[in-house]
Amino acid sequence: MADALFWMDGFEASDAVESFNSLQPLSRHLNDQDFWAVVGSYEGEWEVVRFANVEKSDRLEGGQDQSHNKDGIWKSKLNQDQYREYVEEIRSEIRNGWVYQVNACRLLENEGRIDLRNLFHRIQRSHPAPAAAYFKSDRWEVASASPETFFRVDSNGGAREITASPIKGTSRDGKFQEKDSAENVMIVDLMRNDISPLCEAGSVEVPRLLGVEEHPGLFHLVSDVRGQLKQSITFADILNRLSPAGSITGAPKSSAREVISRFEPYRGIYCGTLGWIYGGRA
Repeated sequence: MADALFWMDGFEASDAVESFNSLQPLSRHLNDQDFWAVVGSYEGEWEVVRFANVEKSDRLEGGQDQSHNKDGIWKSKLNQDQYREYVEEIRSEIRNGWVYQVNACRLLENEGRIDLRNLFHRIQRSHPAPAAAYFKSDRWEVASASPETFFRVDSNGGAREITASPIKGTSRDGKFQEKDSAENVMIVDLMRNDISPLCEAGSVEVPRLLGVEEHPGLFHLVSDVRGQLKQSITFADILNRLSPAGSITGAPKSSAREVISRFEPYRGIYCGTLGWIYGGRA
């Protein structure tokens, strides 16, 4: 773990002191002085790392290799015919009433040598995504340019508030179709249902619905679902309840995941979770 490193939201963490392959250390109330990085796959594989050193840093400096890709070719795990079959399967299940929407993905693989830290540095300069993050441990190395905040936790007058901000709807010019709005509202309803058991009765609200956010080269439809967490709720409770995010599965979540598994047997860290916990916030 000597080379473990994490960067997100202006926090750069190093000097890992302990690592766990489960959410067990997050199942209790944490010391506010400890900085934790949390990484999870779509399937629910976790790594939780506590770092001794955390500093504010506007961006993570690049790696040693200034050529981010060496002799690699990107290949899709689904060819065009397989992807079309996937889409038709989703349409069929929507007609059958099994699902309302499914977030279908095509993963790309590259067997070449890629310096992910340098790649992340390049991404930060050219495509500064609001939820961008980098993580490296003995188990995983991840360079993420995610635009979406799965959830955040803040303190408000002694109470803890959780806010999920799902994205559904993307356009180049800020103009959206009725389909985009319908998909967003479906996921808002799903997130309200997911968050409610974690929160005080009557505290869950939607302070922003179908807000338009401008990101580098794109516009997104973003909504916020917010609630006041019960005092007994731990970060392990939150992650176990909400993962994987509704915006990257579909609705209903269980049915959408079953359809996804037919064509995407393993997503791994893609569509997973990457974040931090520090000072009671996340």
